[in-house]
Amino acid sequence: MASTKNNLDVLFEDNHLIVVNKQCGDIVQGDKTGDIPLSEVVKNYIKDKYNKPGNVFLGVVHRLDRPTSGIVVFAKTSKALERFNKMLRDKKVTKTYWAVVKNKPQKEEGSIVSYLKKNPKNNKSTSYAEEFEGSKKAILHYRVIKALNNFYLLEINLETGRHHQIRCQLASIGSPIKGDLKYGFSRSNKNAGIHLHAKKIEFIHPVKKEPICITATPPNDAIWNACS
Repeated sequence: MASTKNNLDVLFEDNHLIVVNKQCGDIVQGDKTGDIPLSEVVKNYIKDKYNKPGNVFLGVVHRLDRPTSGIVVFAKTSKALERFNKMLRDKKVTKTYWAVVKNKPQKEEGSIVSYLKKNPKNNKSTSYAEEFEGSKKAILHYRVIKALNNFYLLEINLETGRHHQIRCQLASIGSPIKGDLKYGFSRSNKNAGIHLHAKKIEFIHPVKKEPICITATPPNDAIWNACS
């Protein structure tokens, strides 16, 4: 079920930023599908809440894949957008993800360093061991934090933000994410989502300069519920 302004899960809001917990299936920005994007839902929420006339400014700070759930940050002012974008470029924002996989990685914790190349035709990235023209270096760090019935919960920190990075790199070590048919999992989830969740974000507020730490509860299903 796509988000509407009535069921929008707002995790944090002030004059500069609004942070929401995205549901599986929500698309952050409009695309060729023509589906209503989360950015429009948030705009409508702000418009109604504050009785704003005319257009509402909302800057998309970063994206999250459609089948993924969790934290998405939007900027409510152009100043906040510009500063947050710079913080992302300068690697001043820490993001933590949870992923449920069937196959346990060989090591309890480790790093994956590879070179990703995106294929726009099938909207898929491929991981390579060596750098070549058009590829982008991708680095993530993971650790196994819980063994579930038939699955394992990984905590992931990204050092780079590449297209489908977590999905592609975990698949490259033989641990595709539950439900992720595109990257080699055996079957899809009923809700067409995947068990990848943007769990936590930490940063210094771009305007107020205060430390911010926000966490998002994963979707309500048997496997995610077993993780907490």
